[in-house]
Amino acid sequence: MEDVKIGEILAPGSEDDNRRREERVRDRFWKTARRAARQVPFMEDVVAGYYCALDRDTPPRVRGILLAALAYFILPLDTIPDFLAGFGFTDDVAVLMAALNAVRTHVTPVHRQAAQRTLEAEEQR
Repeated sequence: MEDVKIGEILAPGSEDDNRRREERVRDRFWKTARRAARQVPFMEDVVAGYYCALDRDTPPRVRGILLAALAYFILPLDTIPDFLAGFGFTDDVAVLMAALNAVRTHVTPVHRQAAQRTLEAEEQR
């Protein structure tokens, strides 16, 4: 995926855009995360990014970038549709990696601990 395209996807957006993205992400994140868990090798980082995006102490621009990437992640039909076995989440992985790398200093140990606890609980389900 081209850097320009990733840059367009990760644009933080307006407050209204971010509010809509947050609602979509809250509604659909866990369903998509469960489906993608085996295909995304850094799922703990993705979940930590989810918690960072929902943390009101996270700077608005960082929240916007993460919400944009997570909104792309939960879209069922994107550049490479998620239902294509083996390939479906490759574009999502590129977008998520770019977003997480751009904001990595804002993902705190608290976000990482929450991600670890959640993923451990999911494994026990």
